[in-house]
Amino acid sequence: MGYSCDAAAERLAERLGHSCHHADPIVDFRNPFGLENATMPFLEMLIIGGAVFALVHAWRRWRRDGDPINISLWFASIVYLAVIEPPLYFPGWFGLQEHVGLIFSHNVFTVQFMYDRLPLYIVAFYPALSQLAYEVIRALGVFTRRGPLAGSLAVAFTCQAFYEIFDQVGPQLKWWAWNPGNEMINAPALASVPMNSMFLFASVSFGAMTYLVVLLTGAKAGRGPLTGRQISLRTVAAGALTPLAMAVAGVPSNLFRGGDQLGIQQAILTTELALVWMVGLSLLADAWRAPRTGQPPLPSTQFARIYPALYLGVHIALWLIALPAYFAAADGITEQGTPIGSLWYTVLCTIAAAGLIAAVLRATTSRRTEEPVRS
Repeated sequence: MGYSCDAAAERLAERLGHSCHHADPIVDFRNPFGLENATMPFLEMLIIGGAVFALVHAWRRWRRDGDPINISLWFASIVYLAVIEPPLYFPGWFGLQEHVGLIFSHNVFTVQFMYDRLPLYIVAFYPALSQLAYEVIRALGVFTRRGPLAGSLAVAFTCQAFYEIFDQVGPQLKWWAWNPGNEMINAPALASVPMNSMFLFASVSFGAMTYLVVLLTGAKAGRGPLTGRQISLRTVAAGALTPLAMAVAGVPSNLFRGGDQLGIQQAILTTELALVWMVGLSLLADAWRAPRTGQPPLPSTQFARIYPALYLGVHIALWLIALPAYFAAADGITEQGTPIGSLWYTVLCTIAAAGLIAAVLRATTSRRTEEPVRS
């Protein structure tokens, strides 16, 4: 089983409380109440339920309103997952062991695929979060006022805020473990979270994918409605091209990869993350002012009003569960032997996420008096 459970994978699996040997190559099922951490089934319900909610909403947007962007973005997220995740789980299979190596390993949840490397909730995470961010920004009218590029940059910022609340607590609660031996990719880090992941996976991927989907499937002057086949092909293209956009965005920091240039790489990634925040906050401020400037409102949706708030509320509860062990940690490691994330950055992201939710609810309230609410 060495081809699916090498030494690095075995060490990470042991840290997470399971073994990667003798795992089923297709799918494994486990008791949701017998997992390593009691928070894990609640995380699964939040994310998988959110993905289903997002799919129902996307289908309605397409079939009732004639807008294929949501349904395209949902499935483009799955295509993106299919392209990006297998090389991360099995770098040796793709000739990437020396260039990338094993970056992290998920813990085992209720439903696991691919030799126990891919939890079902991770499959659901991409469409749930991409739909969350897109619907928040669409509800705020950023795409309508500023166009696809600005809207996609706002999506990248929104994903940064919502993603990192999840990302900074996951290792402490044993949802996954980063490979400490892979300093080539996992350094520099903010607390226990690699900054490369924070920038590329939590922002660039979602922003680039949204831009490609809107560009390829959105309404354009002189272009009639797309057929189902056209939407499908363009959806696959958007999902498959997203990792290429990530590779391009990663060039500046990767030019300074190496132990002796770690400080330069950290400065570049810090600057890139700061730019995400500056652009995002600027667009959020513009969206917050929009109802007062007489700009035409857009129909609000149940998904935009309900799921972001639910996602944030559950993650705040999960963080509250993690805080006692967090404050008792020594040298960044809890008594259970798990690394802690960055509390100050999580608080910053929580404030930003709450601000986005408040802006949507405010815009929704102002719109209810002018036009019917759509779900």
